[in-house]
Amino acid sequence: MRVVIDTNLLLSGFLWQGLPHVLLGAVRQGRLRLVMSAQLLAEFTGVLGRSKFDSALVRTDTSRERLLQELQRLVEMVEPEPLAQPVCRDPDDDAVLALAVSARVDWVVSGDDDLLVLHSYASIPILSANQALRQLGLLA
Repeated sequence: MRVVIDTNLLLSGFLWQGLPHVLLGAVRQGRLRLVMSAQLLAEFTGVLGRSKFDSALVRTDTSRERLLQELQRLVEMVEPEPLAQPVCRDPDDDAVLALAVSARVDWVVSGDDDLLVLHSYASIPILSANQALRQLGLLA
């Protein structure tokens, strides 16, 4: 099953325990195939570079470089066509939708209310981490 997982959930999955971590575990186990674009990778890299994550990196005994290397091993890179017209209030969210459509993913998994409120786009379900894990049978 191919998925786009938004930046904030991915970052949470790498640095903290909880549902995003379980979701990332499903990617690591091969139950989900993570799709990403250069734009979303750049966004992830920029957010990860913020000093507020320094203590989480120390706590998890990792570095930004190792985390990015692991992410790059886990993803299938796809360069999407832009959407014909804006859909979301936040243009960054349109990049997620454009990738989902171009890569023909099965799901978009997000914690972003601007995406979740859509429920689906181009017949692609937009799920929370909780909903995705329930669909995978990893939550009761």
